[in-house]
Amino acid sequence: MNTPPWHVGLLVPDNNTTMHVELPAWLPAGSTCRRVGIPRAPGLLTLPDLDPYVAHAMQLAGAFAGTTDVTVYGCTAAGILAGPARDATIAADLTAITGTPAVTTAGAMLAWLRAQSARRIALVTPYSDAVNAQLAQFLGAASIEVAALSTFRAAGVDELGRITAAQVAERADALMAREGAGCDALFIGCSQLPTHAILAGLQARHACPVSSSIHATAWQVVEQMSAHVAA
Repeated sequence: MNTPPWHVGLLVPDNNTTMHVELPAWLPAGSTCRRVGIPRAPGLLTLPDLDPYVAHAMQLAGAFAGTTDVTVYGCTAAGILAGPARDATIAADLTAITGTPAVTTAGAMLAWLRAQSARRIALVTPYSDAVNAQLAQFLGAASIEVAALSTFRAAGVDELGRITAAQVAERADALMAREGAGCDALFIGCSQLPTHAILAGLQARHACPVSSSIHATAWQVVEQMSAHVAA
């Protein structure tokens, strides 16, 4: 039986130019994505930014009530900084506001890695060392070890937005060649990084499960909406 298309309400940082384009490509044919940008400063998100950022996201989420099938909170870094418990609360609050199931990118990353039974992973991110440390802690709470890491260390949103899919693939290939032995999966973190064109090739070259923030989010939307429809 064909899966009907879904209408996604997407909350992302207002500088994000990738997720609303790539997310529908991993969803049932005909799915749409209504994007609402969350205002933020030019630098990458930090812990002191988190409370006002989340509060603003909740205000904006009201625009999706009655108009979409599922709400996606598509900021990986915000979920990482919040931690697993607060990230789950954010999802529950979005459901209460919109009346739809809600998926967070950080939560989807965990769910996908758990589904692969991944315990040691190779990780590519654009983040600073401080955010990468927070990400390792976020994953560690789920008994997932970052065994290999490569980061672009983007200094701000302009530098982040210039990273190409080819650059992501090149960095991932180099990481796997250098440190990938024994890793259960390869993950590319950050919903700004373009990955739709490169994941299949990475998986073929490295013979292990490969995902990204956007791909894992789409996977979790499919899982959650299928369960919602069946209920």
